[in-house]
Amino acid sequence: MSCFDSPYKKIRTRGPASPEGSDPLNKLPSCGMNQVCEPTGMRVDRVLLLEGPREVEVIEECHCEIKLTQCIRIPALRTYYSETPFETVIDVGGCSRSKGSPEGFSCVPTKFDSALVETPNKVDLIQTVAACELKESCYRVPYVEYYYETVHHADGVKEERLKEIDVGRCLGGCTTGNRCLLRSPSDPEVCHLWAEKQPSSCVPQGYESQSFLNQHGQLRTVLSITSCLCQN
Repeated sequence: MSCFDSPYKKIRTRGPASPEGSDPLNKLPSCGMNQVCEPTGMRVDRVLLLEGPREVEVIEECHCEIKLTQCIRIPALRTYYSETPFETVIDVGGCSRSKGSPEGFSCVPTKFDSALVETPNKVDLIQTVAACELKESCYRVPYVEYYYETVHHADGVKEERLKEIDVGRCLGGCTTGNRCLLRSPSDPEVCHLWAEKQPSSCVPQGYESQSFLNQHGQLRTVLSITSCLCQN
């Protein structure tokens, strides 16, 4: 079996509805039970909309890929400034769709890197995925900030240096669970009464502090996120 990118467009007509199963998408080849159809190459087109410039990812090729049982980083090639003297291919990376993951856990990026792309006017910084882990829907990721620190040595020498602190960030979404309060006795799939949806966000739960003298000799305290949780 194989898979491929299809430039299929569905056109709505005023005539009678087509018989079920006549949709061309239903006849497209698919991958096996233990495989998934994934893009092997994508290009990034830059378009100018009324809201401003936007990036659009266009799938160029697809292939059947075995479903992985582990959560790992997988290659993801993107072509920038295609068919120009500045054409560049970058592996931005992604995370595998690991099967058999515990409920409520996903394979998500936990470490990021960056790559430089030369453009006609400047240099663009492209964020890439460096590592993936199996995490709950709301999780902490590293986020480094830099501060100037003054250090007084025992010999009386004062040194100014750059201090690196991983302050962390909370990423991910939070599910609200099943909001159905009353289901149909004859058909459990039908819900007659829904609870009001409560907004929930992924926020910091725990912190730790680091104190140091800044370049002006003043004591500075920076809080670092140690854990995250879903909170209404």
